[in-house]
Amino acid sequence: MRRKLLFLLTYLSLLCTSGLRAQSDTRKQVQYLSGTDNNHTATWDFYCTGGRKSGYWTTIQVPSCWEQQGFGSYNYGRDYKTYGKNFRFADEKGMYKRQFQVPASWKGKQVYLVFEGAMTDTEVKVNGQLAGPIHQGAFYRFKYDITDKLQADKANLLEITVSKMSAEASVNNAERLADYWIFGGIFRPVYLEAYPKQFIARTAVAAKADGTFAMNVFLKGQTQAGEVQADILDATGKVVGTAKGTASAQDTVVTLRTKVNKPLQWTSETPNLYRANVTLKTNGNLAFQTSEKFGFRTIEIRRGKGIYVNGTQVKMKGINRHSWWPETGRTLNDSIHLGDVKLMKEMNMNAVRLSHYPPDAKFLEICDSLGLYVLDELAGWQKAYSTKAGEKLVKEMVEKDVNHPSIIFWSNGNEGGTNKELDDDFGKYDLSNRPVIHAHHRPGNAFNGIDTNHYEDYYSTQKILSDSLIYMPTEFLHAQDDGGAAVGLGDFWELHWKSQRSGGGFIWALVDEGIVRTDLNNIIDVNGVNAPDGVVGPHREKEGSFYAIREIFSPVHITLKELPSSFKGVVPVENRYHFTNLNQCYFQWELVKYRKPGEAFSGYTTMKKSRMASPNVAPLASGKLDLKLPKDWKTYDALLLSAYDPAKNLVYKWSWKTVANDKLLDGILTLQDKQPQPVEVTESDTTLTLKASDITVAFNKRSGKLTGVKGNSGDKLSFGNGPVLVSGNATFTGLTHRKENDGEVVEASYTGDLKSVRWKMYSTGWLSLSYEYALSGDFPFTGVSFTYPENFVLSAKWLGKGPYRVWKNRLQGVTDNVWENAYNNTQTGAAPWIYPEFKGYFADITWLEMNTVEGKFLVASPDKGLYVRMLDFYGLSGVKPHPALPIGNLSFLDAIPPIGTKLALNIDSNPQKLGPNSEPNHVSGSTKRTLYFFFGLPKTSGEQQPYTVPAKNDLF
Repeated sequence: MRRKLLFLLTYLSLLCTSGLRAQSDTRKQVQYLSGTDNNHTATWDFYCTGGRKSGYWTTIQVPSCWEQQGFGSYNYGRDYKTYGKNFRFADEKGMYKRQFQVPASWKGKQVYLVFEGAMTDTEVKVNGQLAGPIHQGAFYRFKYDITDKLQADKANLLEITVSKMSAEASVNNAERLADYWIFGGIFRPVYLEAYPKQFIARTAVAAKADGTFAMNVFLKGQTQAGEVQADILDATGKVVGTAKGTASAQDTVVTLRTKVNKPLQWTSETPNLYRANVTLKTNGNLAFQTSEKFGFRTIEIRRGKGIYVNGTQVKMKGINRHSWWPETGRTLNDSIHLGDVKLMKEMNMNAVRLSHYPPDAKFLEICDSLGLYVLDELAGWQKAYSTKAGEKLVKEMVEKDVNHPSIIFWSNGNEGGTNKELDDDFGKYDLSNRPVIHAHHRPGNAFNGIDTNHYEDYYSTQKILSDSLIYMPTEFLHAQDDGGAAVGLGDFWELHWKSQRSGGGFIWALVDEGIVRTDLNNIIDVNGVNAPDGVVGPHREKEGSFYAIREIFSPVHITLKELPSSFKGVVPVENRYHFTNLNQCYFQWELVKYRKPGEAFSGYTTMKKSRMASPNVAPLASGKLDLKLPKDWKTYDALLLSAYDPAKNLVYKWSWKTVANDKLLDGILTLQDKQPQPVEVTESDTTLTLKASDITVAFNKRSGKLTGVKGNSGDKLSFGNGPVLVSGNATFTGLTHRKENDGEVVEASYTGDLKSVRWKMYSTGWLSLSYEYALSGDFPFTGVSFTYPENFVLSAKWLGKGPYRVWKNRLQGVTDNVWENAYNNTQTGAAPWIYPEFKGYFADITWLEMNTVEGKFLVASPDKGLYVRMLDFYGLSGVKPHPALPIGNLSFLDAIPPIGTKLALNIDSNPQKLGPNSEPNHVSGSTKRTLYFFFGLPKTSGEQQPYTVPAKNDLF
């Protein structure tokens, strides 16, 4: 019995092995010679001809950018401006060696050596023989047939010389002299592909929204007639269509056609994918099989009307993406690609432009599966490839990327880097014949009915959109430092959304291109103002614009800023999805209580929450969200509303205070003692001093300013030198004081725009400041300022919008809560990329608790609309950082300035060109406000609820 069982197991094993071998004989086999990504590399021999670690053989990790391995010299593409045309990096080369063996089973197979990307000119030898012509062009997959050069029974020697700069001048012009970091080396994987003698080399799919399916199947080694078949499978694996064709012995391509009944269409909102299993049979036997994912979708440019996907007009909510990671440059991995796509989807974007070169294949696979419209771009940064060089690179680019449904346009170069002789080359390799566009930065270069002109301002955009062409800027709102990206985007996007001829647009850019400099102690270098252009930092640290974009681009569009007095629990909503009904989404409300000053935690406590019925609102239609709130909803501090997409990802969370500020200050602001004690008053020639509950404040009788403070701990607090009017004129004329039943009043009188200043100290130690000013005209900011030493500040906690700072033209992306930020000196777009920035303008403040080395102090206001300016900072770098700041460094403001962008017709100094919300503050009439100060930590009253942290997707 035992022998029978052993025989049976051996027989089954042989059958399985035979089956596996038979299957592998009919499929492509792959053997990596390098690693697969920046986390999984292989060690090769290496020799660098210039710069660091040059002039001797050593080893290097492949794939990699050799600068990140300590070799050669760094250069940014625009170094030619510094060094001239013959700058010193031109002759840097890297020589690679790698021994390898191929499996014995590959004998008789067709073997190719494949490079996914090498920068830039690549000469390849196998066993001392040239594999083929030197490849010129960094970002493209290329391969050599090395079948006749291999030694099947012993080790093979691979020798590669990579020249950082190309011998072809147009390749340098298009790729190497660009506005981005320039690297050298084999930066994407290298591998072998083995095929049987007859095989399918590649396919090209054209699958339309109506189910029409066509596929070009390219054959190699065909020596006898055969049958080609494509079985189309849906996501469940069910065969939903079959296309068949025959191939003669001489055929190199066979076209298959069929039609699938009512396919699930591919869009950015519905990324439905199908698989085509393709087989080649000869004499009835399976000779080769392969598989390709694709999607059914139709792209149309309707001249003068818009861009249509599957018959529906769509607008691109897009951004430009460099392939980038700070430690490894352009050598990436799947998790980086996935993370970048998720970041864009989190910002409610639906599109990405691949600037300025085609990406790793995996990035496109993720765009296919998660849903992003893609502009796949041929390199060409203001200078174009020659026709001879470009023809080969277009072919390589399209053949690699052609079957990705996410790609809706081919982009022929950037900002003048377009060789128009290449326009018709894309269609030679693309059976679906996608539209070709030109990404340009000058008027008059529209192509295929689409104007993509870069960095127009709001008002010139209006004019373009009223013309006859579709307008889709492939770069706009340049995001250097804290300017651009979401700055002005609210106005721009409403303009585009409501314009028939808009195709949307693409913000510049996703990532700050900061490289870890292995020659400079591993600092992260953004090359001055050239590369900090991202909405996120080098390691994807999120700036304030990230969250503002998320709100502006939210397809669940809610414009309600505060709850009206007549609010009955119904919120107007516009559905800005192109293909999704809001009844496919999920909604949840929460009623919350905010934490108090002095408590250990920030945030809120959710008291009640409920999922609500999703409204039936068709794509691009408007409707209402009936929250069906409980009757006691006004007894809570705030109402939160969360929207989730059909995949249960959070779209956005809105917040509204349900009560006025004075109610939110209940239990915090205590002006009366049960047994009040008189305020102590002392006076000298120059100073008036008040004291209550161990808090002392002093006023200068010659200036009217608060000049001295001691907290209830007995320690000095260096707050003072105010109030000073930040806009307008005020001349001090005198100081008076008097007793009232509940405290001591101090009044300062002025001539000019400051009409009244009234202080009052209560027996509880609280100090109020009521003031009124009157202005007429345009002003960058309005309100009053004080000073406090920045180096004494530890952290701040506040109830208001946050946790990010705002600008007049970027108020989105912040919500009401009790927030807390630790002090940092972050300048947006520069190391150490600590966000949120501590310093800046913060909106809708109810109370603010400052934590300092001298102790704490609290500022509160019962009036709405208070901005707090926190210390000294800048939004945009320059000879003189701007926008300019108010006097002082701790300001309480009623209006704050807009900020500009790096580019667009001097917008940096004229932000009003970015649209209505970027204009100066138009002020007319008087403004009144009351502030309350407590120097120390006040006692709070009221029952406190246990603190809970809301889960990210707590609905599910």
